[in-house]
Amino acid sequence: MYKRLSAIMFPLTALLLIGALVWGYQENQEKNSILIKAENQYQRAFHDLSYHVERLHGELGNTLAVNSASNGVHRKGLVNVWRLTSEAQNEINQLPLTLLPFSQTEEFLSKISNFSYKAAVRDFTKKPLTEAEMGNLKALYKNSGEISKDLQEVQNKVISNKLRWMDVESALATEEKAEDNTIIDGFKTVDKRVAAYPELDWGPSVASIYDKRSVKKLGGKPVTAADIKAKAVKFADTGANTKVDVRENGKGTEWASYTATVTPPNHKAPISMDFTVEGGLLISYNDNREVGPAQVSMKQAVAKAGEFLKQKGYAGMTAVSADRYDNLGNLTFVSSQDGVLIYPEKMTLRVGLDTGETVGFQASDYVREHQEKREIPKPELSLAKAREKLNPEFKELYNRMAWIENEDAVELLTYEFGGKINGSQYRIYLNAADGNEEAVEEIRTSSGAQDK
Repeated sequence: MYKRLSAIMFPLTALLLIGALVWGYQENQEKNSILIKAENQYQRAFHDLSYHVERLHGELGNTLAVNSASNGVHRKGLVNVWRLTSEAQNEINQLPLTLLPFSQTEEFLSKISNFSYKAAVRDFTKKPLTEAEMGNLKALYKNSGEISKDLQEVQNKVISNKLRWMDVESALATEEKAEDNTIIDGFKTVDKRVAAYPELDWGPSVASIYDKRSVKKLGGKPVTAADIKAKAVKFADTGANTKVDVRENGKGTEWASYTATVTPPNHKAPISMDFTVEGGLLISYNDNREVGPAQVSMKQAVAKAGEFLKQKGYAGMTAVSADRYDNLGNLTFVSSQDGVLIYPEKMTLRVGLDTGETVGFQASDYVREHQEKREIPKPELSLAKAREKLNPEFKELYNRMAWIENEDAVELLTYEFGGKINGSQYRIYLNAADGNEEAVEEIRTSSGAQDK
């Protein structure tokens, strides 16, 4: 009996053991293959980063080497600078640097990219490079040379000492011997150098991208939690017996705000509102009730939303877009002055199409951009002359005056033309002074706003 059992079990055990060994070997091979692939990817990204930063330095030098009136060469050089910085940013994102302080360098490259792009796409015959911008290019040429040199030193150490990026990833994840890692030390040196560079005047179009709009810029006296409670009850219009909880967010920081949670009597869901600490201005409103099947048209929703704003103290608002998503309508309203739509002062509303009531409200742009009176000039260009600037195939549906902020972060007066071309509907904004196209945007045909 024992011999018979052994004759069966021994081969079976041996077979299982061999199978386990083969499986373990294959798993180890696959693991090694993945590690090798990851290491090769890291090495390629790092060496490409060093190469593109060196190329960036050279391209900046080429741009500076030509005559200041060489607009064509300047444009070509700036396009290449933009392309190379974009490549470098992409390569940084492929490296395991998420746990390593490298934000200064990333932001520096981002600013170079935006600066070079915005300068390259403009009309140099009308707006050539200024002395300040040439000064920026000289500073960037010097700085990029230093960064390139530091990266090349790291690259030489990586090659000569056969350093592995997988060790960097492990060191950053475990925080073991991170301070002694050559690659980590090299990148810290680069970031420290970049942080010491004096801030350049990038111009309003680039600065606006990085401008952190703080509620502290609003002015107004700080309000208390009791003030916010009274404001929340009044806005919600739910009566004196309403329960209100007020929480302060980010106390002592530039993003300080209050959140008021209103629970009305016999109301199934609470209403939440956010207010600024400075001045107690309403930033957002959200009624968390469940929205039922749609019973209200988008046209009715726009009308009811406009009435809601009027009742809440936002008179003279105009709907400029309205889109439907299932049983909700998403609407955008802007203020107006002397018949001119003020697009920077916009707010968005979410309307439940079951009743047409506003269930969501976002007014952060309006709060930060609202002015009692703007200095809006008269259009230098007539409507007829502006219309001549349009594509002959553009079928105009309406026109109106609009105050917008262009891509250079400059506010200006425009003619807004709504119409169709190539089977789609667009808004085109032409500068009311010279007819230049300041912005073009596609709009949805389902819009229930005032697209005349």
